[in-house]
Order: sequence, then structure tokens, then C-alpha cells
Amino acid sequence: MARTIALIAHDQKKDDLVDFALRHQPLLSRYHLIATGTTGKRIEEATSLEIERVASGRLGGDAQIAARVVTGEMIAVIFLIDSINAQPHEPDIQSLLRICNLHLVPLATNLGTAEAIATSFAQSLVAHLIFNPVSGGGNGQQDLDFIKQMLEPHLHLEVHLTSPDISPQELAQQAISQDADLIIASGGDGTVSAVAGAVIDTQIPLGIIPRGTANAFGMALGITQQISQLRRACEIILAGKTRVVDAARCNNLPLILLAGIGYEAETIEKADRETKNRWGSLAYIMAGWEQLDEQKLFEAEIEVEGEMRTFQAGAITIANAAPPTSVLAQGIGEVLADDGLLDITIATVENKLQAVTTILSMLGAALIKTSAELDNIVHLRAKKVKISASPSQKVVLDGEIIGNTPVEVECMPQSLTVFAPPIE
Repeated sequence: MARTIALIAHDQKKDDLVDFALRHQPLLSRYHLIATGTTGKRIEEATSLEIERVASGRLGGDAQIAARVVTGEMIAVIFLIDSINAQPHEPDIQSLLRICNLHLVPLATNLGTAEAIATSFAQSLVAHLIFNPVSGGGNGQQDLDFIKQMLEPHLHLEVHLTSPDISPQELAQQAISQDADLIIASGGDGTVSAVAGAVIDTQIPLGIIPRGTANAFGMALGITQQISQLRRACEIILAGKTRVVDAARCNNLPLILLAGIGYEAETIEKADRETKNRWGSLAYIMAGWEQLDEQKLFEAEIEVEGEMRTFQAGAITIANAAPPTSVLAQGIGEVLADDGLLDITIATVENKLQAVTTILSMLGAALIKTSAELDNIVHLRAKKVKISASPSQKVVLDGEIIGNTPVEVECMPQSLTVFAPPIE
């Protein structure tokens, strides 16, 4: 835990430390607090702060705190000492002072230096990093170490690792409850989408460090690059420039990229984790090529602004944001992330040759930002859309299969603040 503050006081200074905690309660509530036994109890009783209590000073609590300094968990130690009347049983400052000096951790020994630390921290940003260690199939620990190296000199960074037992969205909600100044999602599009879902309409800016297979949202915002991708993403966050973009809800689930019905959903399901780890983004191309032989047309009923229309389709994409590489979203050649509308693309193909021709035409249109004008492609734009299919079709949402049709998608204009480079 990289944003922990330790609180210790000699007996005659405990009242001073309690008063300090009362005055700075809003600030201290943003951090994880650890204190020796009696000091921690006194602060908890006088404030609403949550304190992790270690042993009392006479039983070695100061040594436990020193050990946490060594492991890199501590960002500051406040140890109010009684220079005149310290008792023999009270902890000695010298050992903790030496450890803090070795590890460059600020140590306050009186109210003046404690106030200086509080003032400094009040001007610092607390960032919560939600990190998916298995994203992208690379070396997760190496990536995390690099991100911490880039960000920790400039932010008070708390790292949360996703696991099968705790989702990115739960971790984001915890960060929000702890008054995070900014929240950073590092993983694939599924991780980013889950974190964004919690951040929508909070006005807390979202940083994105893409480490997935496709990284489509990062690409759509101009964050993703093949060279020094992690470095660039960190530098964008530290630059502090933000954009306000749209998000959406699909069957009450957050959507930041797109929902795919039919072909795209089947392709995503075929590209399993093992294949993606081995082949990267090629896994999607391989799965998509295989799916072309199996995909069948279905009847889709689409309701837009109260008007019902019926189509024969092989693939339907509802996009909030999408890079050019999300070919099936490019019905008009460009998807804007901040226009307050969804881009709905309906594609019909009858054979593999027509599919390849269509995909190449749509990719070319996306690269030059113009409509492909194909007879087998229909493009609609709306704030809200309802889609049902016969037979029922699988649905993929931001890279994750969520079930089957029907779906209802509604745009949420200007609801998500993200760190991103300026639009060129």
C-alpha cells in the first residue's frame, strides 16, 4: 500500500496528535493510516478516521512501522516526540529516523513539521491504479514496476490488483468512496470499460494505460502506440490534459467502445485467452476468418426514435467510440466519441469474397474518414436504439460476451472525463 501515513506520539504529545488529526481529518481520510496501539485508539475515538493499529510503542510498534517503511509502503511518518520528559518505556526516535532517512520518507517530529507535511500532501493528487495482472499475456509485474516508476514521483499512488474474486468495477467503486483525485485503469478494453462504468458521471478523471490485446479505446483516444506504449500513456496522465467524451449503457451495463451482434460476438468468443496470449491481435483475425464460413444471416428488428425497421444482417455494431481497426463500426468512415450519438452499422454479406471486399472497403474508408458507400452496409445514428434478432444472436460488449439479444443501448453524452492527448 503505497499511500500510508504512520502516526506515533509520546504520552505527553498524544493530545497534540489527536488535535492534529481532527484539524486535518478530510485530508487524512484520503490515506491509509497506521498508528501504534494507544495513539491509534485515541484518534479513532476522537475522529471518524479508520486506523490500522499495530503494537503499542513499548511493545515494538515503532519497529513494525519501520519495517513498513523498508518495504516501501509509507509516504510519511508523523512521530510527535517529547524532547524533555520522554519516559523510558516510550519508543526512541533514532532507529525510525535512520530508516526514514535511508528510504527518503518524510518524518515529522513536531507540530510544525507535521503541518508542513499536511500542507504538501493537500496539494498532491491521490491516484488509484486498478491493474489487471493477466492482461495482454506479457510480464504483468514488469509492467507494474515500470508504471510505478513513472507515476510515483508525481502522484500518491495506490495500487489495486484485479482477481477472480474482485472485479475492476468493485475496485473503482472503493477508490471513489475514498475520494480519489483520479482513477487509472491498466489492462485490456474489458478492464477499462469496467472501471469507466464506475467513474461515469462522477467527474473523476480516468487515466488509461492500455495493456490488452486490442486496446481499442486507447487507440480511439490517441493514447495507444506500438512504441513505448506504457511510457506514452503515463506521460499523458502526468500532463494532466483531459477530454470529456460520451459513454453509453447497453442493457444497463457500461459501454465505452461498442456492442457487436452476430459475427463480431462469435469472433470474440472464438479468440480465447490462450490464443490471444500466443498470437496477440492476430487471434481476432484468425477467429474472424474461421467465422466467415459459419456466419449465417439473421433477421434484425431495429427501433430508432420510435421507428421500427427490419434488416437481414450478418453483423450489427453499435459504437460509442471506435478506432479505424474496429472495421465493422465504420459505416460512415469515422466514429466520434463526443458527438452525443451512437453509430449503428448493419452489414450483410453472402459469401467470403464479398466479406473480404467489404472489410477492406470499410477499413479504407475509416483511414480517410469517409463513407464506404457499399450497397450491403447500412449506417444509422441515434441517441438510443433497441435491437432484437431472430434467431437470437450473441452480444459482445467492449470485448466481453454479455449474453444474447435483445439489447437496448442509450448514449450518455459528455459523461466521462479521460486523460487524453488533444484532438489533432
